[in-house]
Amino acid sequence: MQKKHTLRIGMILDKTFPPDPRVENEAIELINAGHEVFLFCLNYHNQKSKEVINGINVVRYKSNLIEYKLSALAYDFPLYSFLMKRKIKRFLKENKINSIHIHDIRIAEATFKTQKNTNLPIILDLHDNFPEIMKFYPHMKKFPGKYIISPKRWKKKEEYYIKKSNKVITVSGEFKEEIVKRTKVNDDKVVLVPNTINQSFYNNYTINSTIIDNYKDKFVLLYLGDTNLRRGLLTAIESINKLKNVISNIKLVIVGKNTTDYILKEKVNELKLNDYVDFEGWKNVDLFQSYILTSSICISPLYRNIQHDVAYANKLFQYMSFGKPLLVSNATAQKNLIERINSGLVHEEKNVDDFINKVITLYKDISLRNELGKNGEQFVKNEFTWDKTSKELIDLYNNLLH
Repeated sequence: MQKKHTLRIGMILDKTFPPDPRVENEAIELINAGHEVFLFCLNYHNQKSKEVINGINVVRYKSNLIEYKLSALAYDFPLYSFLMKRKIKRFLKENKINSIHIHDIRIAEATFKTQKNTNLPIILDLHDNFPEIMKFYPHMKKFPGKYIISPKRWKKKEEYYIKKSNKVITVSGEFKEEIVKRTKVNDDKVVLVPNTINQSFYNNYTINSTIIDNYKDKFVLLYLGDTNLRRGLLTAIESINKLKNVISNIKLVIVGKNTTDYILKEKVNELKLNDYVDFEGWKNVDLFQSYILTSSICISPLYRNIQHDVAYANKLFQYMSFGKPLLVSNATAQKNLIERINSGLVHEEKNVDDFINKVITLYKDISLRNELGKNGEQFVKNEFTWDKTSKELIDLYNNLLH
């Protein structure tokens, strides 16, 4: 019997692993398609230098706090790419890699610099519109980051490496459209591989009775994930000041954290809302299901910007998988998604009164909440499954073999 041809794919990730659901999902799917996957990642905590996780050959390279801080300057100061280049070159050679898959733009330059005398195909997987996101990072608002880090320079580098890559992967149709329009690359060069949640998230989980008991008598507005101010939680907090007069048992539950949380907490104190807003901090993903089960409405009140308009967060699908109605801002990608499948209501970004009105609409109409929740659940479980959304990824690599 003739042996099936496979690729030895070298995934490049400038973080620790695990966790990274997108990287893991892609790697496992490629392994199931018959390829071998070797994952370059970093080691800050004395993890094993090599191990196999779900079939992925994980290879870790020691890093440190200095390198971590230099990563924020990857396209402003060349030392980070120089240090990473040496590690990547060793990784590619020792594992006989014949196809490279770069996760996000930060480590792209270091990877491309290892390829001056080779002809390996390079796939650039853009999880986010990073040059736009970085504008909102706290270190970009103060000295020295404000003066030495240039998002404009990062954007130029991103466009350069998009053009140099054999293929580019994005997470939403809106992101793909933005890239094609901005860089003038051919439409077929950019492949859409959206984030989807693993079925085990909603099929295999343990309920935390403490969380359930804490909120069983509350009308819970739930937010999961990063709490940076650009995520719009000030809108939700300010809405509670009026909503508490209409919904006496309302509770805004925020599961996540960010260095800007002190601003959110100051607003809660200023409005005397401590009895109505819970800051749970970051929690293990294993507890997410219990928080979602306690909720009446799940929210994503993002502020609009170039990044938020072209990408949607994984939390939307986590919410929907448990049949919960959503309330999201009119950031383009999530607005289009929620309206297309009719799984929630949309409010104008930063508009507290509109947010309040939409919450009250859902509060007063339990049948509407159930209908929207059911639509979202059916979408996640029947249409937006990883085996369907990953087809473009598999086709991309099968085509590389030919």
